[in-house]
Amino acid sequence: MPSARVKEPRSIGWGLRLWVTAVAVLLLAPTLVVIPMSFGAGQTFAFPPKEWSLRWYEEFFSSPQWMSSVVTSAQAALLTGVLATVIGVAAAIGLDRGRFPGRELLRSAMMAPMIVPGIVVAVAIYGTFLRWHLNGTLLGFVLAHTVLAVPFVVTSVATSLAGYDRTVEVAAASLGASGWTVLRRITLPLLMPGIASGFVFAFVTSLDEVVIALFLQTPEIRTLPVQMYDSITLEIDPTIAAASSLIVVVTTVALLLPQLVRRRRSEP
Repeated sequence: MPSARVKEPRSIGWGLRLWVTAVAVLLLAPTLVVIPMSFGAGQTFAFPPKEWSLRWYEEFFSSPQWMSSVVTSAQAALLTGVLATVIGVAAAIGLDRGRFPGRELLRSAMMAPMIVPGIVVAVAIYGTFLRWHLNGTLLGFVLAHTVLAVPFVVTSVATSLAGYDRTVEVAAASLGASGWTVLRRITLPLLMPGIASGFVFAFVTSLDEVVIALFLQTPEIRTLPVQMYDSITLEIDPTIAAASSLIVVVTTVALLLPQLVRRRRSEP
């Protein structure tokens, strides 16, 4: 009998390749313009710069307003990443293994911040935090950003749980390991790629968030995105080009680092 021919996977067509290339260029074009502008020596924005200088980076790092916003954003992003990861991991495991009425409703409610428009969430948080006296506080920023970040952690950890083999937990329990030992020595290490990705997404979500931060800010405490927004709307300050370049670099590194670590671990 003639052997059956194995169908080769179809290659991506030229039309799709051109479309992907066009989308990539469209997304990267602003960055490719802003970064060179940040090295300009002029008083206003110019592309390409007529003269090159680190003037605006010096202005950025020597400005008390910019540095204060950087510190606030870094603190809020780190605390949000930790808190959202703890809550998200516990929620993902509970939703995956729990069998209780209303589980899917609870899952949908936890995903709501990813679906509801940001301005609606911002107004709701602003009204609630006014009564709790949390506006203009670091705790307020952390709690608000955690609400936005938890769905990303739940999604990331749930993806890891989808391919998780629970027989290793059963084997460990049969050998006398307690539930806490199984969780600490087996479950969490096996889910670590998803946990790390969730933490990074939570960190970046807080670092880039501006709508809620606009409602919660005060003259004494504001995040870097809010400072950038004020810089571009209230005055024309090329320092924002340096700030934008730095935040793009930090965000890119934060997103790529887990992928690089995962690839390095997978190499023999």
